[in-house]
Order: sequence, then structure tokens, then C-alpha cells
Amino acid sequence: MKSFRGILLDIEGTTTPIAFVHDVLFSYARAHAKEFLANNFDSNEVRADVALLREEHARDVSEDRHPPLLSSEIDSIAAYINWLIAQDRKSTGLKSLQGKIWRQGYLDGSLKSQVFADVAPALERWRAAGLSINIFSSGSVLAQQLLFAHTEAGDLTRFIDNYFDTNIGKKAEADSYRRIASALTLLPTEIVFISDVVSELDAASEAGMKPLLSIRPGNPPQPSAERYQSIHNFDEL
Repeated sequence: MKSFRGILLDIEGTTTPIAFVHDVLFSYARAHAKEFLANNFDSNEVRADVALLREEHARDVSEDRHPPLLSSEIDSIAAYINWLIAQDRKSTGLKSLQGKIWRQGYLDGSLKSQVFADVAPALERWRAAGLSINIFSSGSVLAQQLLFAHTEAGDLTRFIDNYFDTNIGKKAEADSYRRIASALTLLPTEIVFISDVVSELDAASEAGMKPLLSIRPGNPPQPSAERYQSIHNFDEL
């Protein structure tokens, strides 16, 4: 790590168990989407998210994906949200809205996020070494901040310098990683990127970053995983 100045981390399958995201967070969003929309539909931020969802729905219809009917009724919007969640869709509108739904759960204490046991000590160690620590996830910046602020290991946001979501680009496109490096005022070759998804490592590698494959309990096997150096926890760095 001595030749690197920055670390870029994926969340799901890297800092956090996949099961927590799919079984806890996604379930919470599904269960609370209708209630959240009913209570917050007049919010400009929520209306902006719904507008993005309407654009996405129109694309789904035009591409014959057969989404549920979307009308002005809250029930239909919630049904479309649940349909997108079931597909694990990485859309900006969905992720933004999910973050807002989760915020209420974190604030009222019904949600507490999980990170692997080695994560907090590693963040502290990297911070002491003067490394820039950053997150790149398909989840919204708000969702990322909430997750690290409310972990079972305490508030870890004090260790994290920057958060990036799909507003900077898709995770499987090299230009996204070039933009992140530019935002960090670092060369791509000065950044280690850790993820459990080979397509993301391919993109980061193409951009010039050092890719590491995260092997965690519950992570599905990746195609061509042997092409990348792998780690099973952050203590190996």
C-alpha cells in the first residue's frame, strides 16, 4: 500500500454483507415505500425522484420489459418501486428514493447497518496512514452516508473522505473511475479499488487503478476471477 495514496471501496460484498443489503435494506424499502410516498409526496426531492422513475418506466414499456402499470396513484408508484427492487435495478431515481426511505429507519432506530469485523479497524489504520478513503456504490450518496453513520461498530463516517454514486457514471464503465480520480486530484495509478464484481474491476483497471477482488462470505462466484488478486479481508492490505 505504500505506493498508493487513495482507496476506493465498493459496499455490497466488500464492506457489508450482501445479505444485509438484500434481506434487510431492500425488504425495508419494499415494506415502507407506500407509507413514505404518502407522507412525503409533496416534497420537491421526492417529486424529482418520482419524475426519474416515470422516465425509467417509459423506457421499460418501450423496451417490452412489461413493468406494472404506472399512474398518478401512490399504490401504482409503490408497485413499480417494488418491481424495480425485485430486479436489483441500479437506477438513480430508485436509489435516491430508497436512501430517503432508509433514512427514516436509521433515525428511528429500526435499522442498524452491518459491516464486516475488519472494516472499522482498517478504516482507522488507513486514516492514520494518511490515505484518502472513498466509497463508490450504486446506492445514493445519502444511502452510503447513512449506512456508515449507523453501523453496529459505531459512526464510521469520520474516516471517509468522499462518496460517489451513479451520478458520476456507471460502475462498469472506465470513465467513471477516471472522473473519480480527477475529483480526488489523484492519478488513477495512485488508487486501489476493491470490489466483489469483476466487471467493475475491469473498468477500474482500464482506467488505471489497482483492482482487488473482495472474497467475502455470501459473495457469489465471479467469472474470470483468477485474473485479479483477491483478498478475504482488509487485514491483508
